[in-house]
Amino acid sequence: MERSIKRLLTWAFALCTLALSGIPAGAQSKSFNLSRWMQTQSALLQELNRSYVDSLPVERMQKAGIDAMLSTLDPYTIWVPEEENEDFELMISRTYGGIGAIIYKPEKDGPVIINEPYEGSPAALSGLRCGDEIHFIDGVPAEGLTAAEASSRMKGKPGTKVTFKVKRVYTGEMEEITITRRKIHLPNVEYAGMLEDGATGYVLLTGFTEGAATEVREAVKSLRSQGMKELVLDLRGNGGGILQEAVEIVGLFVPKGSVVVTSKGNGLVKDEVYTTSSEPLDADLPLVVLVDSGSASASEIVAGSLQDYDRATIMGARTFGKGLVQSVRPMPYGGQLKVTTAKYYIPSGRCVQAIDYSHRNEDGSVGHIPDSLTREFKTAHGRSVRDGGGIKPDVELKGREYSRLAFSLVLSGVIEHYTIEYCRKHPSIAPVKDYHFDDYEGFIAFAKGSSFDSRTAAMASYDKMVEDLRKDGLEQALAPELKALKSRLDMDKETFLRLKEEEITPLIEQEIVSRYYYQRGAVELNIRYDDVLRQALGSPRISY
Repeated sequence: MERSIKRLLTWAFALCTLALSGIPAGAQSKSFNLSRWMQTQSALLQELNRSYVDSLPVERMQKAGIDAMLSTLDPYTIWVPEEENEDFELMISRTYGGIGAIIYKPEKDGPVIINEPYEGSPAALSGLRCGDEIHFIDGVPAEGLTAAEASSRMKGKPGTKVTFKVKRVYTGEMEEITITRRKIHLPNVEYAGMLEDGATGYVLLTGFTEGAATEVREAVKSLRSQGMKELVLDLRGNGGGILQEAVEIVGLFVPKGSVVVTSKGNGLVKDEVYTTSSEPLDADLPLVVLVDSGSASASEIVAGSLQDYDRATIMGARTFGKGLVQSVRPMPYGGQLKVTTAKYYIPSGRCVQAIDYSHRNEDGSVGHIPDSLTREFKTAHGRSVRDGGGIKPDVELKGREYSRLAFSLVLSGVIEHYTIEYCRKHPSIAPVKDYHFDDYEGFIAFAKGSSFDSRTAAMASYDKMVEDLRKDGLEQALAPELKALKSRLDMDKETFLRLKEEEITPLIEQEIVSRYYYQRGAVELNIRYDDVLRQALGSPRISY
């Protein structure tokens, strides 16, 4: 126990030393307050260790204390202990050592089921398919493992081997196969292809990890060789990543030496100006950039910079509004601190940060920067744009709104689990362009036997209202009216599923297609139903 306390105190002292080093004389009061706080914390821990009636849960206290401290800053500043480094690296680099497959573990005493191998992965090349059952991993029965434990055993250093005993989905035979693990990198460009008009290229960019700009460059070159006359770059749902990758992607389309983004810190961290460093791949190619509320950080740098230079027409919905830059700093005992070190400003001079974390309400909550406090800036051609709330598209497009039932079917895993059963019965399906799901009755039968929240949004609101009336003591007084309203709102599971067939069928098709033609096929199928993309292709572009 004494050793654990010393370790915690050592960490606290190291953090204090890191924080105090290099502080100029003008910040002495800030330095004094920080020093006083660190001394108080150290004394408190020593006294607890000496006086508390029970053994101190030091590791739990350390994690809870650090998390609580950092939560007063912003949600992007986090401490990563050594044991979580692997998951952290996967999050920021989309890279890990393993066989390259998504698994499904329906229950602890059952086998591991292959859900979806990645295209070109060791799992796919070894012949593993959706529905195959893994019963042993390196001689260890899979039935006794949790999903996390099974996944951990399947991962490992690239070049090492892992042996499985597999029950094949279509033959039922047990086979032993050995797979060599490899560095698995989830691609940033999830899809690139020509649309049906034969002149428009489409690139779906889902991340900004290392190599993203190279992937976009190669995709654009390939599409140009196929006759592309206009490019749609889809950044919807892309939460960002490495800032430099965003700079290089902008550099594919604007002149060399163009300022893309400027990061400004607190005066102790040097300001940085990021400019494009190479000649553009195509400075004249007409561009459309699709964004939505899930487009954040590096996505906003790309969209905002291209908008500021009047180089692309931005379409979709207002972006998330994350104008903060994070850096990763090493911490004692193998930990890491991901810390917000600066705000970024795009070429017009505006910052897109939507939430002011530095000024909290009395209850600790934060709010968006009000429109009255935002400022006007000008693009290269004099158009007005504003700061303080993400990137507002040049052309606003409304996407499809999904019902509560659709969200419930996805989040509860009903569609995913049905897909596995479907794959077990279908060794192959038609090519993506020809595939249409035609067994909705079978899906209804499966869903009826599954557990999920099948209430309509109105019925969920009704239940909340009844709960509130009960708290106020009014439920009995309004019982007749409530009963009548419930009879009008209530809908059984099967009826609701039939009513939403047109909405749910594309979700099922996308899951099924991904098991046979990987994520590339799923995106290709999704284009068929993409209302925003369809609207974008028919919308006027910004011109000068």
